[in-house]
Amino acid sequence: MALFSRRRRLPDPVRRRLDLSSGDAVLAAAPLVEGRWAVVSRRALHLVGADDDAPVARTAWSAVDRGTLDAEARRLTVHWVSGATTDLVLADDDTAARELAQTFRERVQQSVVHVEHVTLPSGGRVRVALRRDEDGELFTQTIGDGRVDLSGPDDARAVAEAEARVRAEVGLAP
Repeated sequence: MALFSRRRRLPDPVRRRLDLSSGDAVLAAAPLVEGRWAVVSRRALHLVGADDDAPVARTAWSAVDRGTLDAEARRLTVHWVSGATTDLVLADDDTAARELAQTFRERVQQSVVHVEHVTLPSGGRVRVALRRDEDGELFTQTIGDGRVDLSGPDDARAVAEAEARVRAEVGLAP
């Protein structure tokens, strides 16, 4: 019943622009300021512009590192694995905003299978994660703090060893 109520809120013209693949479905949606929409589907985050001609920005969950919600400012900040961020300013729909933030978090967490935090010999820190892509295939991903330089052999070796451990934890070959 809750899924139906979430889906009903998304206007049909916006839903048609999503071009969802087989097996994908809208899980939550919330209006953003200026007539835009943020849509959470099983496989991706969709950002839909107000103009019917504007392209829909579609990003698989494995490209999202995390999100932070400032409820007072009505802002969900998407932290991408690249280190970039995108602020989504939510319109005045508290229920839709809460559902979007909760479902966003669940989808990011669902894409993460295992994580190891590594302090590098140079002092930097990275996370080596085993994640699912949108088709369910597993892959490793190294996320640094933007100051990590893997050109040093000691740091590169530490990351490679962590990646091997993460893959071994779930029975994958290094």
